[in-house]
This record gives sequence, C-alpha cells and structure tokens, in this order.
Amino acid sequence: MNPRYNRSKSAILTFLLGLVVLLESTSLSAENLVFSGAIGFGTTTPAGSGGRILRVTTIESKGPGSLHAAISVEGPRIIVFEVGGVIDLQGQNLRIEDPFLTIAGQTAPNPGITLIRGGLTVSNTHDILIQHLAVRPGDNGRSKGSGWDTDGIAVSASHRVVVDHCSTTWAVDENLSVSGPRLQGVTSSDVTFSNCLIAEGLNDASHAKGPHSKGTLIHDRIQRVAIVGCLYASNVDRNPYFKIGSSGVVANNVIFNPGEHAITSGWRPIEWEGHQAPPEPELSILGNVLSHGLDTQENLSFISAPPTEMEHSSDDPSRENRSGSQHPEIGRFYLQGNWQIMRDGSRARPSVPAARLRPNPILWLDGLKVSEPEETLTRVLKNAGARPFDRDPIDQRIVDGVRLGTGRIIDSQSEVGGYPEYEPTYRKLEIPTQDIDAWLANFTP
Repeated sequence: MNPRYNRSKSAILTFLLGLVVLLESTSLSAENLVFSGAIGFGTTTPAGSGGRILRVTTIESKGPGSLHAAISVEGPRIIVFEVGGVIDLQGQNLRIEDPFLTIAGQTAPNPGITLIRGGLTVSNTHDILIQHLAVRPGDNGRSKGSGWDTDGIAVSASHRVVVDHCSTTWAVDENLSVSGPRLQGVTSSDVTFSNCLIAEGLNDASHAKGPHSKGTLIHDRIQRVAIVGCLYASNVDRNPYFKIGSSGVVANNVIFNPGEHAITSGWRPIEWEGHQAPPEPELSILGNVLSHGLDTQENLSFISAPPTEMEHSSDDPSRENRSGSQHPEIGRFYLQGNWQIMRDGSRARPSVPAARLRPNPILWLDGLKVSEPEETLTRVLKNAGARPFDRDPIDQRIVDGVRLGTGRIIDSQSEVGGYPEYEPTYRKLEIPTQDIDAWLANFTP
C-alpha cells in the first residue's frame, strides 16, 4: 500500500470523525436549550418541561384559575393562559419559590398578560423560565417619597433563571434585577435576561430615597448574568449596573436616552466596611449601541463608576478613590463592537481607561454573534419586549420614542396615559399530550 495514500486516508477519516462529533455536539446542545435559539447563562435549564399543565383562566389577582394560584402549585409545571388582559396585583408582589416552572405568556390571546401595581419575584429557587409577560408596577397611587418601591421582575438568591421577551416598565425600584445575600450564603448565578424591554423607570415617585429611575441592578457577588438583545430606554441609570464580585456578558443591547449613567460597574466601599471585599466586576461588553437622547448628559461615559463612588473620585477614573487606590475598582472589561451615537448623529467608540481593559474575552456565550451597530438597532427595536409580534400601545410608544428620539424620563405612569385598562379576552386552548415545547413555540412568529 502506498504510504502517502494511507496518510491521506487517515486524515480524511479523522476529519469525518471530527465532523460527526461536532454535529452530535451541536445537536445535543440545541436539544438541551430551554427554548430554540436561547443564548445566555442557565439556558440549559429544563424549567417546567415535562410537568403539569396549569391553565390561567381569570385576571383576578388570587383565587381559582389565577396566575397566583398556578405559581403556588409545587412540582414541575407549565403555566399557560386562556385569558388575556390586566392583572391588578393591588400593591402585592407575586412570588415564585418552588423550582421547575415555565410561565408561557405567549399563549395568552391579545392583548397578552400585563401585571400592574406590583411585581414578580423569583426567590430562593431554581430552574425558572418566564416568557412574554409585561410587568408595570407604577406608583400604585402612592405619594412621592412615601416608601412604596417594587421591582418589575426581581431574581433573588436563585439560579438557572431565564427571563425572555418580557417588558418591565414604570418600576419604582429596578425594572429588572438580580440580587442575593451580600456577605454570606448562596447568592444568585446563571441568570439570563434576553430580548426584554426595560424602560421608563419612574424617577421622582414613591421611592423612599427620592428620585430613583433604574434599569437593572446586578448585586454584589452575583455570577454569570447574561443580558442579550434587550432595549433599555429612558432610565436615569443602571442600564445595567454590575456591583463588586459580579460577572457577566452584556451583548447586542440598545441603551437609549440614559440620564446620568449608561453601563455602571463598581461598588460602594461603605457597604463592605469591616469585611474583605470580593474581586472587582468582570464583564464582556459586546456589540451594544448607546444612543443619546433628550435627557442624556452631554459627556456621558459608556462605562462609569456608580454615583456614590464618583462622589469621592469625580468623573475621572484615574483619580484617587475613597479607598486610596489609584484606580477605582470599577471592573475589568473585554470590549468588542460597541458604539455611542450622539444627539447630532455622530458616532464614537467608547473610551475606557487602558488599565481596565483585557485583551481576551472574560466570559463568552455559546452561539453568540457580536452584531454590527445597525444590525443591533434593527433587531432590538423589532424583537424586544413582551409581544413584539403584537405590541400593546405602551411598548409601541416606547419603541417609537426610540426611533424618533422623542422618548423621555418620566416621574409617573400618568404622564404617558396611565395604567392600561384592556378588556379581558378569552380563548380555549387545545393542548397536545406530547411535544409541548414545540406547541409553545408555535405561538410566536
């Protein structure tokens, strides 16, 4: 036998074997995702797959057939909706405390499901998927500074949680957040916010601290949070804010009309006095578009230290901070493909101190493709929010405000039409006995 022939044959066999392994690996990975095309941390969660099917049939806040009753059931479960409309939580939050749950808001008839006067909390649990809900707490009629403050959707001390295609607006605290114990115990990890619309955090409303318009807060020590394909619009700051000891990927998002801060990273030394502080935040920031709006400060930085840090160190990250270091520990970053668009339409690459940059990705996501700015803008404005295929007037107004550059930071939902008052609608669902995940996928174009 010709030795050259043997070597060629061996190389071909090796190539084919590698191709088979690659295809099997790709197929296995896709089959394991919580939904087709999911990108982020924790996206291999089974959530409620294979569990009981629970039907929501009323917009009452509690009682038989309510979302509250379905969430309270233990064990693996998938919640579907035979009703569409507004669920008035009357100042209370819905709490998810039992694992293996899928909330499939895409099954609701037009106008979908909107929660008002309260929020949704995922607390001390795991393996949760929430899709296609709108959560709009508003000020609940409370006076300014009165102390009523709730997040839109909050994830606390939980892991393997995916919030996809949800709209969170008019929160008095954060619109969307991840938290956990700061100093001890198990905190949150492996959380993904994808294709969400995070907008109009109320500023001078009922929060006890006064003005408090916030997008997303990732608390101290939270690990592996992915924020992908989301629209941040008209929040004063925390678009998002990663605190000390946290890590994550912020990719292919649009940040429109931030007031005082876009992406924030760092810590508040006073919160760690007497304790060993964890390492500074580590972030991969990829393919994001920051678009200045009517409320955006002229010299806004793409990445900045939190306000309390800047009180001691000024806008210049190279100046000495409160702890005495020469470089405030605002984080370590890998940057790729990010742009700022100024109000006059000019564009600029974000400027970050060289000491903060890393030459290689700190974290990456399987299946992620970093988008060009035009692609990011087009995709996010088309795809973000609870029902991008059938937007309600609130989400449509916010998206239009981004396209036209007219969106503004607000103090109350009453400035933009008030709480929605959609008439409830009903539709009986014919649910198959198998292939539920494929059936759910058919509700979205």
